[in-house]
Amino acid sequence: MITKIYIAHCEQDEPLAQELARALWAVELESFSSLYRKARILSLAERIRFGVRQSDCFIPIITQQGMISPEVNQEIGFAVGTDQLIIPLLETGIELPVLLRHLQPIGFYPETYEDALGRLIQNIRQLTKLDWLKIKCPYCGEEMTQYISSEEEVERALLAGTHLLTICSYCQRNIYLDPRTFSPKP
Repeated sequence: MITKIYIAHCEQDEPLAQELARALWAVELESFSSLYRKARILSLAERIRFGVRQSDCFIPIITQQGMISPEVNQEIGFAVGTDQLIIPLLETGIELPVLLRHLQPIGFYPETYEDALGRLIQNIRQLTKLDWLKIKCPYCGEEMTQYISSEEEVERALLAGTHLLTICSYCQRNIYLDPRTFSPKP
């Protein structure tokens, strides 16, 4: 079962990593990243080793900057060496690092990153059981937990170009969710 995910990325790709972490949070998956400013008492190397070892899945974000990042390449090497499940997110036009060339990446253009996150969540959902969805109401700010929409509902919304609908448990207002990332749309 996948419950924790390690996100490898370079410093320039921090916004992409944060967007991925938010999407994973919405489907109740915990994420680690060495660039997060937590546990300052531990060295960067210790944060990487801890995060990769504690994770069930390793997701490198490979962009032009990520491809040439020594840290990202070392994280990839460590994940391969510890036999992690690896699902690369690959910017279109970039070649996978040699240790990952046997894998099928999820490709994206910068403007289609949310689509890639949707495909990633769909793939994780096929590998493990995802039952719950965490939503922060954009109106009242309360956090709630609900059953996640079925894959069929998500597929229908994607094909129709519509949002998923839910209701806030607190303020009773309609909340429209992006069917790719489950993020609320005001």
